[in-house]
Amino acid sequence: MLRVSKLTDYAVVVLSRLEAEGGVQTAPGLSAGTGIAEPTVAKVLKMLSQAGLVEGQRGPRGGYRLLRPLAELPLSEVIVAVDGPIALTACVDGGFGLCEAERICPVRGRWDPVNAAIRDALSGIKVAEIAAPKPFFEPLPAAAAE
Repeated sequence: MLRVSKLTDYAVVVLSRLEAEGGVQTAPGLSAGTGIAEPTVAKVLKMLSQAGLVEGQRGPRGGYRLLRPLAELPLSEVIVAVDGPIALTACVDGGFGLCEAERICPVRGRWDPVNAAIRDALSGIKVAEIAAPKPFFEPLPAAAAE
């Protein structure tokens, strides 16, 4: 099963809280607002900062702020910031030395188009699309409501 890490899920939650609150937010404040443990929030913020998705500000009014709106931030960038390169297998886009069978592997390099398709799909989804609250009910289609 292909799944992103729990830290990536937490990163999306933290990013959505940062956008909802606006301005500069502290790790303790984000922790209180999200219910995620403060050390985990701090770890996620550090990863997001290193990837250039948020900016840390020092000082008495310090904290973190988004560098762009979530409607402009591809989900793929968050995944790469937290989990590393997006790929289904260890043989990523011509990488060498990651598998003991690479010299005799009959499918060597054949996963590259699959990996590219997944990266492209995730790049087309903006964080705002999954960070938005979901309604408690799904409205009936217009034809069914008549």
